[in-house]
Amino acid sequence: MTAVCCAVLLHHRLASDPAAPGERPGRPPVAWMAASAAGTATLGGVLLAVRDDSLWALAPAMTVAVAATFLPSPRRWALIAVAMAAAAVPGAIAGGGDPVRAVLFPPGLVAFSAWVTLGSLWAWDVAERLNAARRLDGELAVTRERLRFAADLHDIQGHHLQVIARKSELAARLAAADPARAIAEMSEVRRLATEALSDTRAVVQGYRRTTLDAELANAGRVLAAADIRVRMNVEPDAGTGPLPDADRHLLGLVVREATTNVLRHSRARAAEVDYRLTGGLARLRVFNDGTSGPPGSGAGTGLRTLADRLRAAGGELTWEHEHGSFVVTASLPVDASAEAR
Repeated sequence: MTAVCCAVLLHHRLASDPAAPGERPGRPPVAWMAASAAGTATLGGVLLAVRDDSLWALAPAMTVAVAATFLPSPRRWALIAVAMAAAAVPGAIAGGGDPVRAVLFPPGLVAFSAWVTLGSLWAWDVAERLNAARRLDGELAVTRERLRFAADLHDIQGHHLQVIARKSELAARLAAADPARAIAEMSEVRRLATEALSDTRAVVQGYRRTTLDAELANAGRVLAAADIRVRMNVEPDAGTGPLPDADRHLLGLVVREATTNVLRHSRARAAEVDYRLTGGLARLRVFNDGTSGPPGSGAGTGLRTLADRLRAAGGELTWEHEHGSFVVTASLPVDASAEAR
């Protein structure tokens, strides 16, 4: 009965979540613990009555070791110490043919049982925590992928839809005064819609990659189409310079986000896009003169998310609103050997 009760109690303990160090693992089933204690008392008492100094402590040692698994660490070791001290008392009182063995063997049996049981339990808990960490790592990977997908989708749809809205408004105003240009603008709207659909499909398939040179060229066309005077100060090797593809991709996203903010949040009459390699850094600056307030004031997937991504790549993204102007500045380090080439 004692062995069955101990097996059930251990199964209950192993089936529960592993406790953090110092925390209580959980309460044992009271009925099974009481039955184990009753069996232990009966078996130990019978063996003591027949003067079996070797085996009477086996059942108590098992029960104490199993009970210790349900206690937090400080109380666990206190229980084992008390049990070892108590196990030496019957031998000291009764004496017997070998008093030294009668006093020392039962505490040693308690210590050995506790060591085997708690050592196995520790290995079990470590394995369970590792399994939980693996599951959590998988969930985090899924979450990161969802955030990446949401950010890319925001960049595509936000930019394209903003440009489509602006060109549609322009075509509506020109419909009566200049039908030919209105038709041209609507043809551009159709092209942009097709491009947005293609980019969205590419994002879903995981193949889309924004390029810096394409985004710089697109920014000049889009800002000019919105009747904004734009000055482009771009080094000739903007898209094929020493920056790795991943860094050019990040700067391309900055150009796209900054251009979208000019169209969405400003009444700019002039804008400037400046990109150059200087001092071991790739520096990008986008300026406009018609901002009524800083964009992206709430949490979102715009400039704040891009700032986190550039910071992770060793760069920096800042924005400043002052006296009706808004400036977005991004920088990324350039590998010295690559810059020399």
